[in-house]
Amino acid sequence: MNFSLTPALEKFIRERAESDDYNNASEVVREALRLLKQREELQALRLEKLRQAIRTGDAALADGSYTEIETDDALDRFFAGL
Repeated sequence: MNFSLTPALEKFIRERAESDDYNNASEVVREALRLLKQREELQALRLEKLRQAIRTGDAALADGSYTEIETDDALDRFFAGL
């Protein structure tokens, strides 16, 4: 596998590799990729939770099990009751 880095990223990787946290540049890149993968997995999980919440809301609208709130005061009372 071959890839190019900007000078700034090369510098960052070199600096991190020279720190006491990593032994070499490969460890820095592997850690970065692990973090990217973790972030994408978390984003996918959040997106699925949002989709589930939308499905739940759509179902509630379809069967009429919702609370209609028309004013700011009614919204404040609703949240105060939670």
